[in-house]
Amino acid sequence: MTQVPEVPVTNPQPSYLVTAQERVDEIRAMREKIPNFVIPSFKGERQRLTTAASVPPQFVEQVAMTIKNSEKLVAAGAADADRIRDLMNFAEAYDSVADEFEAMAGFVRHSVTVAKNTAGSYALTTYALAQRLAKRPETADLAPHVENMRISLGKKSRKAKAQPAPAPAPAPGTPAPAPVTPPSSTK
Repeated sequence: MTQVPEVPVTNPQPSYLVTAQERVDEIRAMREKIPNFVIPSFKGERQRLTTAASVPPQFVEQVAMTIKNSEKLVAAGAADADRIRDLMNFAEAYDSVADEFEAMAGFVRHSVTVAKNTAGSYALTTYALAQRLAKRPETADLAPHVENMRISLGKKSRKAKAQPAPAPAPAPGTPAPAPVTPPSSTK
């Protein structure tokens, strides 16, 4: 009896869709780790917040100090000075986190563009090669594939040169222009 050697089982690499979803899940899990994380409730909300968000930090600190030292402001319902300072500390610290996320998003977009460019370049080179080979008798079987590639690329097939459109007819009641004859040269 002949024994068939066992083929070792290897774990295939996960697909890009699976690993991309894992990265998205990791990014979304970060939301829970960022204190004071707020999702905008409508599209233009961030723009609406910029006026008060752009006051100088020195102004905010001056207000916090005034609140801390004025019982009248506290009694009138002013915000807690410690809360104001905490929010400013958060904003200063996490601004760099937002910058890093934006940079990372740019790098991922660039990586996506590079991958599409490389794949597209390979495809266009192969298409050009297939077009040339399809014209040879020994590789004429490529012709239907070339046609399918052309269609999926969105290119129109070449047609014979179109005849120029006839000149529009003159409006009724308008005399036709006189034919132009080139002057004869007499030397």
